[in-house]
Amino acid sequence: MLNNIKIENILFLDIETVPALKDYKELTEPMKSLWNRKAKQIRSNPEELPEVTYQRAGIYAEFGRIICISFGQFSKKNSVLKFRLKSIYGHNEAEIITEFNELLKKHYPPETHYLCAHNGKEFDFPYIARRSLINGIQIPKTLDVAGIKPWDIKHLDTLDLWKFGDYKHYTSLQLLSAIFDIPTPKDDIDGSQVAGVYYNENNLERIAKYCEKDVLTVARLLQKYRCEPMIADEFVKFS
Repeated sequence: MLNNIKIENILFLDIETVPALKDYKELTEPMKSLWNRKAKQIRSNPEELPEVTYQRAGIYAEFGRIICISFGQFSKKNSVLKFRLKSIYGHNEAEIITEFNELLKKHYPPETHYLCAHNGKEFDFPYIARRSLINGIQIPKTLDVAGIKPWDIKHLDTLDLWKFGDYKHYTSLQLLSAIFDIPTPKDDIDGSQVAGVYYNENNLERIAKYCEKDVLTVARLLQKYRCEPMIADEFVKFS
């Protein structure tokens, strides 16, 4: 099935998110109360305080926000396949989402194009949709899957594809990269460091660079799933 999809019609993407506010203390009293409930559900240590657990708030659309959306697409000219990346990032989440959603509406309609991400079905795609609504932004058809039959949804997920019907565990992009011999730079920040880099260093460019590298890894992983040669660095263009 994967090889029947024209790879140039797939938009690969990854998002970076952070807690909505830098510190738990900045939350309103109602939001503190709501986070306290959430923290009890997700904390690994029963003694862990909500203030500590709040460091992981960015993975929840209700308590986090998007600071970067990176995406990439294959193109072919004279039988040469190339891959180009771009990022939309900043402090204003509404502007990031608006620009990305407009891009989807204009250039990536679900009738002709697919979206692809690692764990995209459970994280990236619904996160963008939820944050769109919270910001009062219309969800593009490519992301608005409510009421759509599962087999008609044009979403590809490299994590979901690797499960082959097995829902017992999560397989990280890092592990899949290792077993498929996909090169990953050693100078990247770790996903758990994104909030710190954003709030303490204010280094959005570094975050965007890290995000783009993940997008490239997802694209190469899908090529491996299709048993196709992996695109070489010389044919990759970063933003």
